[in-house]
Amino acid sequence: MEQQVQLRDQETLCCSICLDLLIDPVTISCGHSYCWTCIKSHWDKEDQRRIHSCPQCRKTFRPRPVLAKNTILAALVEQLKKTGLQAAPADHCYAGPEDVACDFCTGRKLKAIKSCLVCLASYCEKHLQPHYDSATFKKHKLVEPSKNLQVNICSDHDEVMKMFCRTDQKCICSFCLLDEHRGHDTVSAAAERTERQRELEERQEHIHQRIQDREKDVKLLQQEVEAINHSADKTVEDSEKIFTELIRLIQKRSSDMKQQIRSQQETEVSRVKELQEKLEQEITELKKKEAELKQLLNTEDHNQFLHSYPSLSALSESTHSSSINIHPLRHFEDVTAAVSELRDKLQDILRDTWTNISLTITAVEALLSEPEPKSRAGFLRYSCKITLDPNTANEYLLLSEGRRKATVMERHQSYPYHPDRFIEYAQVLSTDSLTGYCYWEVEMRGRVYVAVTYKDISRVGDGSVFGCNDKSWALDFFQNKYIFWYNNISTSISGPISSRIGVYLDHKAGILSFYSISGTMTLLHRVQTTFTQPLYAGFCIGFNSGDSASFCKL
Repeated sequence: MEQQVQLRDQETLCCSICLDLLIDPVTISCGHSYCWTCIKSHWDKEDQRRIHSCPQCRKTFRPRPVLAKNTILAALVEQLKKTGLQAAPADHCYAGPEDVACDFCTGRKLKAIKSCLVCLASYCEKHLQPHYDSATFKKHKLVEPSKNLQVNICSDHDEVMKMFCRTDQKCICSFCLLDEHRGHDTVSAAAERTERQRELEERQEHIHQRIQDREKDVKLLQQEVEAINHSADKTVEDSEKIFTELIRLIQKRSSDMKQQIRSQQETEVSRVKELQEKLEQEITELKKKEAELKQLLNTEDHNQFLHSYPSLSALSESTHSSSINIHPLRHFEDVTAAVSELRDKLQDILRDTWTNISLTITAVEALLSEPEPKSRAGFLRYSCKITLDPNTANEYLLLSEGRRKATVMERHQSYPYHPDRFIEYAQVLSTDSLTGYCYWEVEMRGRVYVAVTYKDISRVGDGSVFGCNDKSWALDFFQNKYIFWYNNISTSISGPISSRIGVYLDHKAGILSFYSISGTMTLLHRVQTTFTQPLYAGFCIGFNSGDSASFCKL
């Protein structure tokens, strides 16, 4: 009974932080006691939050309490030490279901702190001490606690496996070495571990280097994000200022035109009214003269008529009657027509320049670009479905298989007129433009040019042939030979002959690559340039009936 009371006293006088008997005990206001150094260290870590708490009940204190030694507890601890008993271990020092238990503890087992690969046993701190004190155990190998020590025992011979068979890539014991592994390439497990560890250290170093490289890349990308955002914000701000200036300029021109029209209106109206007043004055005079003539004509006395006739004034000629109808009246309608013409021209300019502006915006690139794939599976990630545009097809080309195949026919097809149609050569373009990352494959029969081109390529004449201008790039396959064409300059290409060609396009990076597809992919030719417009895929096929080219289903 006395021993049980002493054990309870031990638990009472233990610090809940270090789990040992109290040293310089202090009691805080909530009633819990700790070693002075333990609670001080705990509160030092909480200084940044400016709130200090009890590790047991979590009660908080503001400001940080001043610590004072509990002399009563200190005396009890000293008395307990004199009995020779040690502090009872806290509950969490005992092994739980997930812990490695000491193999030498009886009753309730403590947690193991080390396992021995020679003894094949695990030890708590107390039972491990002989391994440190006795020379007998000096050569034993101690490792972190392990539940899997039995994996070191050979299941066939119940012996510790200290050897490694490189032939079978497994650990073996000395009996295995004399039996089923005789003649195999074997070394000690320690030697194999040393070599494998060296490999792992090299891999670790490589991984560490990659981590550093990736961290640098992440930093660069962050800087790139900031640069893009700054550039975009500044461009938006500058563009708004420019458009505001344009709007202000148009408004000023509108105001000037309005003022000029009103001024001209006032001048013309004044001139017309002045003329109107003169005409009205002339009408008054004419009416007066007409009255005089009427009066004289009504005079019955012949002598009076003849006497008055010489006194009549001569009728003055009008200086205005003939000038009014010299030309048709024209007011300000021509101004409206001129402004309408200006509007149309501005619309054309805005449409054309906006296309260039839009392409400039989409051509903005970050510092990174996807590397060209190394395998066909990698290329297939960028595969795109391409169809042919019948409005561009030469009249001797028949489109089939969902407009993915073009075949040369003996008779021309009944296509309607279209300005995009190729006239002289058996050529055709894709329906949609190609931008970004694109990959496609072409199956050929006969002579075929596999090409990419700008849409504004000529539709007639020798300059319309793919590769014979600066608007198209083409790989010519003819008589088991490859020739690359650009701007009417040919380059002979060597490589494995195949009727299937793979084409990879990275529009932003300006990369165009042609591959021979025959089981494996072989690079035939790569172009590095700057594409200023969207590209279209195209075929140019020889005029032999039956020659064809088609986009493969990937």
